Amino acid sequence: MRPLPLLLLACLCAATNASAIPADDAAAVAKLRIEASDDGYLAWADNLLAGPIEVRLDVAGGLPPPSQPMLPARASVAAAGSTLVARLQAPGGREGWTRLRLRGVPGSSNARPRDVAYRLPLAPGDACIDQGFEGGFSHRDAENRYALDFSVPVGTPVLAARGGVVMQLQAGYRDHGLDRARDAGRANYIRILHDDGSMALYAHLAEAGVLVGVGQQVEAGQRIGLSGNTGYSTAPHLHFAVQVNRGMQLEAIPFRMPAARAGTGAGAPGRIQATSSSSADGSTRSRHCGSLSSMPTERR
Repeated sequence: MRPLPLLLLACLCAATNASAIPADDAAAVAKLRIEASDDGYLAWADNLLAGPIEVRLDVAGGLPPPSQPMLPARASVAAAGSTLVARLQAPGGREGWTRLRLRGVPGSSNARPRDVAYRLPLAPGDACIDQGFEGGFSHRDAENRYALDFSVPVGTPVLAARGGVVMQLQAGYRDHGLDRARDAGRANYIRILHDDGSMALYAHLAEAGVLVGVGQQVEAGQRIGLSGNTGYSTAPHLHFAVQVNRGMQLEAIPFRMPAARAGTGAGAPGRIQATSSSSADGSTRSRHCGSLSSMPTERR
């Protein structure tokens, strides 16, 4: 039997920085690979990252071909590994085109984050929070709800807040803007995988501000990059978040930094909370630069 011809539409998905990063070659997480078999095709997902990912294979319009398992199909893929996602069968008596789409998300849904004290991602004297947990400008979605934006000049050394493996990075961008559709995917960033499956994101780094490589082991306090003002950004800053994969969705989770005073709002005791004010144009103004140990703890 002559197998069904397949047209590959897309074979990637994006990670995230201060906002969701659209899929593009630089931010690709997985690659879709098709191999012919006796009665159809084998659809493989190749992991392009130095950490686990989860993928979802589906058709981009039209009816899915017969397959095992049925589409849409999901699978987990180990770091730099490959997984057979589905066996696609050739419909009897006809030929045609099937457009496939593979979406991938960094991390494993089996992650079990521990309660860990994170170090500041900057030298203490440089740590000035400009937008905190649930900040009104850009920290309202699941990926960024518990993120911190540190207001620092371009070129400020960025330090690993916790040890781990460099899982993913994006570098080479130099501009910034407030067009979310255009600028969100143009932030330079580093994603570090921790031993409990959680991931730290360091975003809006300077052009040539990524000082580590994919697969590199880093220690807490190690210099990993230089802060910048790339992507969807109003001013130079470092965006820091701890994220996990929850069913093909990146979610930010609360975390502790002992140098910061514990909050008294909706979060659990001992977790950082911070506030920011927004101007009419959407930019944030710092309300508590200086010592983190004395920053206000009220929330918007």
